[in-house]
Amino acid sequence: MSNALFPTSIAGSLPKPAWLSETNVLWPQWRAEGDELASAKRDATLLWIKEQEDAGVDILTDGEQSRQHFVHGFLAFVEGIDFDHKVKMGIRNNRYDAMVPVVTGPLKLKGRVHQTEARLMRAHTDRKVKITMPGPMTIIDTLSDNYYGDKQKLAMAFAALLNQEARALQADGVDIIQFDEPAFNVYMDDVKRWGIDALHRCIEGLVCKTAVHICYGYGIKANLDWKATLGGEWRQYEEIFPALAASKIDQISLECMNAKVPMHLMALLKGKTVMVGVIDVASDVVETAEQVAATIGKALEFVPRDKLIPCTNCGMAPMDRDIARAKLCALGAGARLARALYAA
Repeated sequence: MSNALFPTSIAGSLPKPAWLSETNVLWPQWRAEGDELASAKRDATLLWIKEQEDAGVDILTDGEQSRQHFVHGFLAFVEGIDFDHKVKMGIRNNRYDAMVPVVTGPLKLKGRVHQTEARLMRAHTDRKVKITMPGPMTIIDTLSDNYYGDKQKLAMAFAALLNQEARALQADGVDIIQFDEPAFNVYMDDVKRWGIDALHRCIEGLVCKTAVHICYGYGIKANLDWKATLGGEWRQYEEIFPALAASKIDQISLECMNAKVPMHLMALLKGKTVMVGVIDVASDVVETAEQVAATIGKALEFVPRDKLIPCTNCGMAPMDRDIARAKLCALGAGARLARALYAA
């Protein structure tokens, strides 16, 4: 059963085993195809369910084992997108170039996106389960548009599809549905203009818990280089947290461990449950339980005990599998220590 105090979770993704795909890359090639690939994805998902339970993670994810990429794993199920004629485009405000698919017509879901993973998790654990999906702003920043001609209109079209899948996931027994929006740290004005509205469209009609994950990206070179330009303090959160605090989203996932984010900015999220990143995914150094507990203790200066979920800074998809497993264990051990230290 999940712990009432400091229930642990992860941002979403976990490394894929070498027998499923390439390792240590964000766009891995699958090792199999057809029914064999489907079985391999299922096996990898079950493996990580068990690894998370053993490590003391309370709110489980599927580790995104069935997705080649956190955005394109959703896009693969959408009609109106051409994957055969990708174009090169700068994304995240030209932080890095990527070959991206093109929107060529009206968007429509081909069918269920994450039903298999959701039902697999629900059938194999008694703990709370979370499914992650890319948020509308991050999606439209990760493809080229040759049809809608307007960013906000395109984002709302994707939000409607995300809502369709979210409602179905809720019916599958998913406890928390999270939308990943790293683009929120890049286009702060758009967040306030229409980004929150797009999230509200995503969660329309949901009664399960909802979350948004806003980070400074995976531990890849392009992100590390970008962080080096942000100065001694990273204050992007300061611009968007007040709008999120006023939003209908239940939980906010943020970066903290080894980040240059002033911790007092968490106080801007008053009333929200805060998933505090206590595990650094941009470093292979495994945190100690004492370090994790200390970060939780510092966060408690700004977040009430019953509103704090220790989490990872971001996804672990490109990380070495053994290091990721060790970091999961550090997360679980650190939360246990924090419960002993801050229970009273």
